[in-house]
Amino acid sequence: MFLSRKLWLVACAVMFTATCFAADKPSKMLFVTQSAGFVHGSVKRPEGNLAPAEIAMIQLGEQTGLFEVHCTQDCAADFTKENLQKYDIVAFYTTLDLPIADEDRDYFFKEWIMQKGHGVLGFHSAGDTFHDYEPYWDMMGGTFIGHPWGAGTKIVLTNHEPKNRLVEPFGPEFHYQDEIYMYRHWQPEKCRVLLSLDYSQSPTGSPVNTEHGYHVPVCWIKETGEGRLYYNNLGHREQSWTNETYLTSITSAIKWMRREFDVDATPNPKVSAAQEAKAKADFEAGGFKSK
Repeated sequence: MFLSRKLWLVACAVMFTATCFAADKPSKMLFVTQSAGFVHGSVKRPEGNLAPAEIAMIQLGEQTGLFEVHCTQDCAADFTKENLQKYDIVAFYTTLDLPIADEDRDYFFKEWIMQKGHGVLGFHSAGDTFHDYEPYWDMMGGTFIGHPWGAGTKIVLTNHEPKNRLVEPFGPEFHYQDEIYMYRHWQPEKCRVLLSLDYSQSPTGSPVNTEHGYHVPVCWIKETGEGRLYYNNLGHREQSWTNETYLTSITSAIKWMRREFDVDATPNPKVSAAQEAKAKADFEAGGFKSK
């Protein structure tokens, strides 16, 4: 019995060491920056060089030691079942229908994103990708229908969970300039919204499409099986990719995906409902134009 107990203790020590080693090992990230539609400046590659968002993510990985990045603008070659098995995290800064084979796409949505230790990052126009492919927008959380708040517009974001490590850097309110999307296919019953646009402090002269609601979620998280997703609408402007607040939030999201800490990812539809009511009242009181 003593020997059995000794072996059990040795086995526990080995498992603990292996777990610590796995946590210390950098995650492998595939950063997809291919655009089948509009090419944002943040992912536009000057001849012979990487794009600003790509450079920022590579540097962030090197500085934190948390992850190593492979950037691709060739989904046909790199977004394959065989290649995806090399990665722990897939990040999207993309537009429209990417050239991914059906069998590779099926593997990603039916198997890869469901696995423990896997994570998906959605940046800005990740919401403007695969508009009519339900597994994609069901995973990502929404589909682009317009951006009444253009890249130069001054906006204010409300932080619903200022003590949540993923969005703590933004403070209770975040004043910024960036392009803000509105969405269809928003599913508050499946997402935990963390940041939303405050209409009352974010005027725009552009018409606002309220066909699918008034609430403008900006950052949210969700669980995908045993995988995890973090989406942030910011990142249109190249300046975002040197913004400490934005990059710190992304770093925390990656730590969360690596299971270095946990946050509550339970959907919070009551927050979305309250934001919908407030946004509608602010819209009507603020002289916004309907589209």
